[in-house]
Amino acid sequence: MPLADTSQGDGRPVVSDIAARLERLPMSRYQRKIFAVIASAWLVDQIDVALLTFLLGSIVVAFGLSPTEAGQLAAMTFAGQLVGNIVAGTASDRFGRKAVFQVTMVVWGLASLAAATAWSLPVLMACRFLIGVGVGGEAPVAQAMVSEIVPAPVRGRYIAILEGFWAVGYVLSGAISFFVLPYLGWRWAFVVVGLLSLVVLAVRRNMPESPRWLAESGRHAEAEAVMATMERAVERATGRPLPPVTPQIAAAVAEAVPARRQSAVATLFAPAYRMRTVMAFGLWFFALIGFFGLNSWIAVLLKERGFSIVGSVGFVTLITLGGIPGFATAALLLERIGRKPTTALFLVCAAAAAWLYGNAGGEPVLTVAGLAVTGLFVAGFVMQFFMFGMWSCLYAYTPELYPTRARATGAGFASAFGRIGAILGPMIVPVLVRDYGPATAFQVGAGGFLIAALLVLTLGVETRGKVLEAVSH
Repeated sequence: MPLADTSQGDGRPVVSDIAARLERLPMSRYQRKIFAVIASAWLVDQIDVALLTFLLGSIVVAFGLSPTEAGQLAAMTFAGQLVGNIVAGTASDRFGRKAVFQVTMVVWGLASLAAATAWSLPVLMACRFLIGVGVGGEAPVAQAMVSEIVPAPVRGRYIAILEGFWAVGYVLSGAISFFVLPYLGWRWAFVVVGLLSLVVLAVRRNMPESPRWLAESGRHAEAEAVMATMERAVERATGRPLPPVTPQIAAAVAEAVPARRQSAVATLFAPAYRMRTVMAFGLWFFALIGFFGLNSWIAVLLKERGFSIVGSVGFVTLITLGGIPGFATAALLLERIGRKPTTALFLVCAAAAAWLYGNAGGEPVLTVAGLAVTGLFVAGFVMQFFMFGMWSCLYAYTPELYPTRARATGAGFASAFGRIGAILGPMIVPVLVRDYGPATAFQVGAGGFLIAALLVLTLGVETRGKVLEAVSH
């Protein structure tokens, strides 16, 4: 039953009632089912984002691209993500999570199929831009949806696990490329991913809208209907009556819900959120300069060290396996020691690992099951462990910094600043490689991670285990 009058006033009773009822829900297979649908979409779109890392060497040969042209092609995905982050993030706060989430997948799925038919570099660049728009738009919406449905005690863990599907997607992207490239060519890799998007789109058609967003938007009757449906589903899933709302949760939520509304963009720069916004924007910018500056060119750099195209794809796929335990470790630490220390820890360790990778040699350092393991492989595996764990931290931390009315907008704008870094990274790396050698590019990437860590340590706030309405107040 509702805990407050939902028929009068400025809407605060409705918002606080819905938030308190959501927070008291035990985690059940119902919420996990919703999470699985969101995560499946996240998995497939990350396969598409990572695809160019593995296909770039073949595309360079097919179109006869110069290093500058290859960097421009890589940057187009990030340019599209920048647009998608801002447009879809703000649209989600205005029109709802569910509708925008669906549209983003249609955009990048169709663009992936179109990329398979590209007959020139400009056409392929346009397709990668649209892929970026769709994938970039999905990111802030997915973050907002998971953070608004999953209760506070496990919220960080589930968002970190969501982001961990990127590591899985990265590995699957490499596997698809490894098996498709030698037999069918790079175009069919885009076809496979485009077809996967259609399957996931059909799966997620029955997702519910966020009750928090409905209440915050004044759609009180719809919020109550969705909330009641969720409560019944959780009761069926657990086989027990729902626990009551504790006075502590009710008081924290009621006190945190503001009486005066601001626009989503204005909220980001209001005095209460201004320093958080500076931290979030800078964190994403420098972290993504480091990550994409290295990963967009890693296969090409391996080719320059003597690896074949297929061999470099296989090597990158294997070291990316390090990202899977990386995101799992981050998910654990985010709830154990907190968002702020975990984020800073993974950034600092990613910086150290990137520096080591850039200076590692190809000589054997140990033997596993009769196979020689090189220093280059060990350093690469450790680097991916911390870099993918870093991503889990970014996605768990960012949406918690802002209130419901600006959550997707804040996550979108922060991601957009990251995409600016992602655009600059692939353009800077070939210049550094040409003038100073490959190791210098990894040193610059390490510097980006260290600056991001410093911003978190000096300007970050801790959000672990707190109700969204309380921590974002």
